[in-house]
Amino acid sequence: MVKKILSFVGREISGLHEAAYLLAGSAFLSLLLALVRDRLLASSFGAGNLLDVYFAAFRVPDTLFVTVASLVSTSILVPLLLDRKEKGEGELKRAIDVLFSGFFGLMVIVALLAIFAMPYLMQILFPDIATGQYGRELVGLSRILLLSPLFLGISNFLASITQIRGRFLVYAISPLLYNLGIIIGIVVLYPRFGLYGLGCGVALGALLHAAIQAPFVIGDSLFPKIRFRLDWTLIRSVFSLSVPRTITLSSQQLTTLALVSFASFLGAGSISVFNLSQNLQSVPLSLIGVSYSAAAFPILARAISEKNMKLFIEKTVQACRHIIFWSVPLSVLFIVLRAQIVRTVLGAGRFDWSDTRLTAAALALFIVSATAQGLVLLFVRAFYAEGKTSKPLLMNVFSAVLTIVLAYVLIRVFNGYPTFAYFIESIMKTDGAGGSVILMLPLAFSIGALLNALLHWNALSHEFSEFTKSMMKATFQSLGASIIGGFVAYQGLRYFDNIFDLTTALGIFLQGLCAGIVGSIAITILLALMKNPELSQAIEVFKQKVWRTGGVPIGDASEPHI
Repeated sequence: MVKKILSFVGREISGLHEAAYLLAGSAFLSLLLALVRDRLLASSFGAGNLLDVYFAAFRVPDTLFVTVASLVSTSILVPLLLDRKEKGEGELKRAIDVLFSGFFGLMVIVALLAIFAMPYLMQILFPDIATGQYGRELVGLSRILLLSPLFLGISNFLASITQIRGRFLVYAISPLLYNLGIIIGIVVLYPRFGLYGLGCGVALGALLHAAIQAPFVIGDSLFPKIRFRLDWTLIRSVFSLSVPRTITLSSQQLTTLALVSFASFLGAGSISVFNLSQNLQSVPLSLIGVSYSAAAFPILARAISEKNMKLFIEKTVQACRHIIFWSVPLSVLFIVLRAQIVRTVLGAGRFDWSDTRLTAAALALFIVSATAQGLVLLFVRAFYAEGKTSKPLLMNVFSAVLTIVLAYVLIRVFNGYPTFAYFIESIMKTDGAGGSVILMLPLAFSIGALLNALLHWNALSHEFSEFTKSMMKATFQSLGASIIGGFVAYQGLRYFDNIFDLTTALGIFLQGLCAGIVGSIAITILLALMKNPELSQAIEVFKQKVWRTGGVPIGDASEPHI
C-alpha cells in the first residue's frame, strides 16, 4: 500500500496546463488549511496585541528565507541541474553535494548570528512591541521561527531535484504539510507552551515540508551529502546568478517588512489586519499566478537550453493569457464578496465586526493587484530562464522603494488631511470602525505591484514586439466579462440578503456562495459567447485529463510563504 502511494506521488508528468491545474488543486487544498489556520488564530486572539506579536515574529525569519535560503531556489538550480544532468548522473550528484554543502553551512552561520542579534533587530523594527509587555515573547518566538527558513531552504533544494525528475506532485503536497504543522501548533502546542508553542508548530510544518521530498530524492540516489572540499568555481557560478535573483526577492520581502514595521506604529491589531488580509489575497495569487509561473518555468528553461525561442515565446504568452483569464474574474468576485469572505473565514471568537470591516477593506485593496502580482511572477521566471537577472532586479528594487515611500506619504496624508481620510473611509465602508489608516499600506502595496507589472510587461514587449498585441484580446475579454459578472454577483448579494439569515455564519457563507456562483456563471456565459480560447482550452484539458482518464495527472511544477 505504501509503495503504491509513493509510486503515485512520484509519477513523472509533463504539460503546462495539466501541471498548472495540478498545482492549483494542491494550492487550493493548502489554502483551505491556511484559512483554517487563520480562522483559529483570529478566533483565539482577535486582531490584537498577541496576534501582532505572532505576525511580527515572522519578519526576520521571512527575510532570511528570501535572502539566504533562496540562494538555492528552484528557479536558479533547475536550469543548472538540467545542464549537469546532460553530462551524466555522476556530474549531477557532484554538483548537488557541493552546492548543498555550501548552502547548509551558510544558512547555519547566518541563523546563529540572527539568534544573537534578535533582541536588537526587534527593537529597531518593532520598538513599541519590543519594549512593551510582550517584548520577551517576541524575541523568543522569532528565535524559534529561525528553524523555519533552514528547513524550507533544504526543502527548496530537494524540490529542485524532484522537479528535474518531473515529480511535481510531491512538491505540490509540501505546503499542505507545512500548514498542517502550524495547525498542530495552534491546537495542540499553544495550550501547553503559549506563543512558543505556535513557533514550534511552524518549525514542525517546515520540517514536514522538507521530509516529504526526501524519500524520492533518496530513491534516485541523489540525496545531498556534506562535502568539506568544495568546488568554489561551481559555487561562485551559482551565486553570480542567484544573488541578483535573491536581491529581487529580497526587495519584495523588505517591502513587506517595512510595511509591517509601519503597521506596528498604527495601533494594536494593525499588524494582524495587514497580515490576515494579505493572506486572504494570496488565494488567487497562489491558485493561479504561482501555479502557472511554477509550471511554466521548467518548460521555458528547456526551451532556452534547446535554443527554441519560438516555443519560449509561445509558452510565455500562453501562461500570461491563462493567468489573466483565471485571476481577473476571481479578483473581481473577491472584491464584491470581500465582507462575506472575511466574515466566513475569520469571523469567530474574538474577531469582531470592526476587525471584519477593516480586514475586508484591506483585502479589496490588496486584491486589486493580484493579477499584476501573478504576471510579475511569470515575467521574472521568463527573464531568469533567459539568464537575464539584471532587468527584474532593477524593476523590483525600484517598485519596492516606491511602495515604501508611497506608504509613508499616504499615512502622513491620511493623518494630516481629514477630508482624504473621510473619502477613503466612505469608499471602503470603514467609517466609524477606527484604525482605517492601516488601509494606506495595502493601497501603497497594490500601486507598487501594478507599476512593477507594467515595467516587466514593457520590458518583455521590447524583446518580443508581438507580445502586447497577442495579450490585448485576452485581457479585454476577461476584464469585460468580469466587470459584468461582478455586477451580477453584487445584485445576487442583495437578492440573497432576503433569503438567508445573515446573523449566522452559515447564512453569510451561503449568501456569498450563491452570489459567487451566479457571478461565475455569468462570466462563463459571456466568455463562451466571445469564443474565448482560454475557456475552450480549460474545458478541453478537463475533459481529457479527468473524464477520459479517471483522474488528474501530475503536471510540470514558488517557494512557500512562511
